[in-house]
Amino acid sequence: MKQKPDLSFWKLWNLSFGFFGVQIAYALQSANISRIFATLGADPHSLSYFWILPPLMGILVQPIVGTLSDKTWTRWGRRIPYLFIGATAAVLVMCLLPNSGSFGLTVGAALIFGLVALMFLDTSINMAMQPFKMLVGDMVNEKQKAKAYSIQSFLCNAGSVVGYVFPYVFAFVGISNVAAKGVVPDSVIWSFYIGAAILIGCVVYTTAKVKEWNPMEYAEYNGREETEEKHQESGNWIILLKNAPAAFWKVGLVQFFCWLAFMYMWTYTAGTIADTVWNTTDTSSKDYQDAADWVGILFAVQAIGSVVWAAVLTQFKNTKVAYSLSLLLGGIGFAMVPFIHDQYVLFIPFVLIGFAWAAMLAMPFALVTNALQGYGHMGAYLGLFNGTICVPQIIAAALGGTVLTLVGSAQSSMMLVAGVSLLIGAACVTIIKVKK
Repeated sequence: MKQKPDLSFWKLWNLSFGFFGVQIAYALQSANISRIFATLGADPHSLSYFWILPPLMGILVQPIVGTLSDKTWTRWGRRIPYLFIGATAAVLVMCLLPNSGSFGLTVGAALIFGLVALMFLDTSINMAMQPFKMLVGDMVNEKQKAKAYSIQSFLCNAGSVVGYVFPYVFAFVGISNVAAKGVVPDSVIWSFYIGAAILIGCVVYTTAKVKEWNPMEYAEYNGREETEEKHQESGNWIILLKNAPAAFWKVGLVQFFCWLAFMYMWTYTAGTIADTVWNTTDTSSKDYQDAADWVGILFAVQAIGSVVWAAVLTQFKNTKVAYSLSLLLGGIGFAMVPFIHDQYVLFIPFVLIGFAWAAMLAMPFALVTNALQGYGHMGAYLGLFNGTICVPQIIAAALGGTVLTLVGSAQSSMMLVAGVSLLIGAACVTIIKVKK
C-alpha cells in the first residue's frame, strides 16, 4: 500500500472549504428555527417537537450517505456527488423555509409546510456535511490529519459566527425586522437567501478544486482490505455494544445530560431573551424580533468562547478535570441567563456556555478512543457513539413541552433546567475511569 502524499496548506484548505458554507446554513437553522415557528404561530409548549427532526435526520442520513458513498464511483468522485446533491437541495429549501408564512396559508398549514421544509433542510445539510469528513479520511495521511481537521474546525466555527450574526447585521443595515402577524421578517428571509448563495458558492469552489482519486488510485493509497474491514465491523452492532468498554457507556451518560442542555438552549433562548431583556412574549412585535436577532449575536459569542477555551483545554494535564470544569462553568452560565436583564452582560454567561461546548466537542471522543485501544472495530464503535449525540436530543425534544409545563411554562426556566443538566453531567464525569 502506497503512502498518501503530503498535501500543501491550500489543498487541505480546499478539501474543507465547502464546510464554511454548510456551517452557515446549519447556524441559521440552529439560531432561527424556534423563532420562525414561534412567528408562524407555534405554541411555546410545542416548540421542542420541531427540534426532533435535526438529530433524527442526522442519525438516519449520515450513516446512509457514508455507506452509499463508499460504494459510489463516478467521473466526479465518490464523495463529491453526494456533497453537491445535498448542497443543491439545501439551497432550494433555504429559500422556501423562511417563507412558510408568506404564501397565505392558515397557521396550521404554514406550520406543516415549515415542518416539511425543515425535514428536507436537515436531510440535505446532513447529506452535504458528511462528505467533508470522509474526504479528509480518504485523501489525507495520518501525519496531516490533525492539521486537516484543525482547518475544518476553523471553517466550522467561522461559518457558525457568520450564520449567527446575519439577521442582526441585515436589520442593522435597514432590512425590515418586522412583518405582518404570522410572517417571518425580511431580515431573516434574506439571511437564508444569502446563506444559500454562499453555500452553493463554497461547494462549487470545492468541487472545482478537489479531484478525488479513481478506484485504482484509492486502492493503492488505502488498500482494498480497509473497505472489507469496514463492512465486517458494522456486521453486528449488538455484539459490539455488549462488549464495549465501561468508559463507552459512562461517557455516553455524560453526553446525555450535555446534549439535553444544549437542545433546550437552541429551543428556548429566543423566547427567554425576548421575555427577560425585551419584556415581551408577542412574537409578532418588533421587540421579539430584535431579541431573536440578539440571540444570534449571543450564539456567536458562545462560538468565539468555544474557540478560545479549546486552546486552554490543551494545557490541562488531567482530561477529567478539564472536562468536568468546562461543564461546571457552562452550567453556571446557563443558570445566570434568566437573571440577567442587560443584553451586553449576557455575553458573560454565553462565553461560559462556550467553554462547555468546546469540551463537548473534544473530550468525549478523546476519552472513548483511548478506552477503545485494543478493542478493534474503531470505526463501528465511533459510529455507534454518535448515537450519544443524537438520541439525547431526540428525547429532550420529545419531553420539552412537558418539562416546560412542569417549570411553570416560563421559557427562561428552561435555561435553569439546562444548567442543572450540565451540572449533573459534570458530576458524572467523575465516574469515568481514564485508561492510562
